[in-house]
Amino acid sequence: MKGIIFTELLELVEEKFGLETVGHIIDQSDLPSGGIYTAVGTYEFGEMLQLLTHLSAKTSIDIGTLQRVFAEHFYKVIEREYPSFLTTYKDPLEMLASIENHIHVEVRKIYPDAQLPTFDIIEKTGNKLVMVYSSSRAMYNFGLGLMEQTFKYFNQEATITMDMLKEDGSEVKFVISTDG
Repeated sequence: MKGIIFTELLELVEEKFGLETVGHIIDQSDLPSGGIYTAVGTYEFGEMLQLLTHLSAKTSIDIGTLQRVFAEHFYKVIEREYPSFLTTYKDPLEMLASIENHIHVEVRKIYPDAQLPTFDIIEKTGNKLVMVYSSSRAMYNFGLGLMEQTFKYFNQEATITMDMLKEDGSEVKFVISTDG
């Protein structure tokens, strides 16, 4: 997993819960990196899982909710650091439908060894998008949070439902509907 995810998570934790909480979740975790991350480094997903688990225990906020809060934070990073990912598109459904064939292609140019989830488009109409998220990391709530932020960015409303295709969350079907 790319280091930018770790550095931004720790920045969010400091911002929302304080530097003491950052130290606590690092100290509680068994991290091969020692909790020292660079944005361009690559780290084991198990470290992210440990940090989120200890943050959840410390804050009494479930991991799914934490992932969505983190997605809100991370979207601001995308807006600031990679605005072309957003300005290329006219509407949120178009943008979300292009994750696999455009956005992830561009991400791999920046981070060639990034291990990204896949998003297979099952159906796309003018006001509906059905796609299947697949990733052994099962961070579908982070994906959901990024989708929600996409609609906020475009100042549009949507209904997003999830259907767990695999119990462990490694495959989730998202159905996204808009009124327009």
